[in-house]
Amino acid sequence: MDSQFIVVGRVVTHWGARGEIKVEVMTDFPDRFSPHEEVYIDGQPMTIERSRRHQGRVILKLATIDSVEAAQALRGRFLEVPQSQLRPLLKDEYYQFQLLGLEVWTIEGDLLGRIAHILPTGSNDVYIVPSRHGELLIPAIEDVVKSVDLEKGRIVIEVIEGLLQKKA
Repeated sequence: MDSQFIVVGRVVTHWGARGEIKVEVMTDFPDRFSPHEEVYIDGQPMTIERSRRHQGRVILKLATIDSVEAAQALRGRFLEVPQSQLRPLLKDEYYQFQLLGLEVWTIEGDLLGRIAHILPTGSNDVYIVPSRHGELLIPAIEDVVKSVDLEKGRIVIEVIEGLLQKKA
């Protein structure tokens, strides 16, 4: 078993009287919540018996959770999968956990800081980088992000107009 788990969902609350849970989906691959798939809660494997979508969330029935009390006890817990079970991505696509903590360098060779958070906006992600210039909001678009090197732990960006201006 992997020692590294990746979060794919969070239990919001219990659902109904049969031990189902309502889950906030935190993955681009919601099919991983299909029946017979396995997720982990606190390192313990749990098999999904049933699942259905409901208002942007997923209602799950886990094999070992059979009461409202047991379902309520899971509130706020994360559903995870081993890193080895991650779905392959296309070229130049990355999981957020791979980008968090990467150094951000300009094409001129200046270190700006490290990616602290990633804000999904719908059209593109925005990397939040605390720096000596204040908090930088770096759009994850081709015109700005020139390269990502996971082995070296860095991304290189081209600074666009207004990116390094201090906020008043």
